Amino acid sequence: MKPLTEAEIRAAFVNCTKGEARRLSVPRDLADRPWNDLDFLGWRDPQAPDRAYLVAELDGRLKAVAMRTSAAGPGQSRRSMCRLCLTTHSGGVSLMVAPRAGRAGQQGNSVGSYICSDLACSLYVRGKRDAGVGARLQETITLEERIGRTVAHLAAFVAQVTG
Repeated sequence: MKPLTEAEIRAAFVNCTKGEARRLSVPRDLADRPWNDLDFLGWRDPQAPDRAYLVAELDGRLKAVAMRTSAAGPGQSRRSMCRLCLTTHSGGVSLMVAPRAGRAGQQGNSVGSYICSDLACSLYVRGKRDAGVGARLQETITLEERIGRTVAHLAAFVAQVTG
């Protein structure tokens, strides 16, 4: 992924108003992100732990999605699998719910998916971050195919939000 600026990120949101995009917290460490290893930029809002965001270049265009999630509680430590990267975690996967774009979102319609709580799917797929014992299933496909699958799952999720 190419490095992004704060202005590019704010302009890419598809499911919130321009005012909401202007007020949300964008990571301050954009220059330090491992851009070459990212298929999308994802982060949790440090001032509002129930908010998460992701930005991806899909079909040659940046698209950003605002989501709500619940913080993992003490009773939520069962093993779950991320729907984007297929990494399993004990307590490290959250239901992320995004309002749909446009009129559907204004009417309260939303799309949800189970995603890595830290939104580091790209790093898990590449083996740059460890989710623990048994987190990655043994697969016979190549790294490029795993990356392609993750991007396809991400594109499908974003398409549901914008659809």
